Amino acid sequence: MSDDKSKRRPQDSKRINLSEEYEVDYWCERFACTEAQLRYAVQKVGPLLEDVKDELKVGGKQA
Repeated sequence: MSDDKSKRRPQDSKRINLSEEYEVDYWCERFACTEAQLRYAVQKVGPLLEDVKDELKVGGKQA
């Protein structure tokens, strides 16, 4: 089943789906990061939200 495009939030709030542009936009805004930073973090630690949040911490402050 594909994502409902009328929704602007992720379908699964515990995983980051880089296949859906609206989800990429949502996570970039939420983490105040670029798409490249988000994609790198997911590539490095996987798609689980908590792992990506930890990876994007900058100077002791969560991005």
